[in-house]
Amino acid sequence: MTVEERKGLTNNIIQNLVLENRGKLSISGVLDVLSFDDQVVIVETELGLLTIKGEDLRINKLSIDTSEVVVEGDIYSMNYSEKEMERKNGGGLLGKIFK
Repeated sequence: MTVEERKGLTNNIIQNLVLENRGKLSISGVLDVLSFDDQVVIVETELGLLTIKGEDLRINKLSIDTSEVVVEGDIYSMNYSEKEMERKNGGGLLGKIFK
């Protein structure tokens, strides 16, 4: 998919990433939390998969109503990738909780 095609698809999608002092990341537009541990959190968003890497990571807030997630810890990197390329089998955390 080209950049122009992606721009056409994302015109109505609003997603915010707010990083405070590399220690608190607020993410809106979250569809699912696919996996998490203290070093990597993988979140499915409306704009693709978001991988957060760091140390002592923890999910401080998970809101289904507002589609928000807050990750706290020492955040080193954030990386987007396409949904189809890295989607895990078996669904994510929210899918397992609400079966």
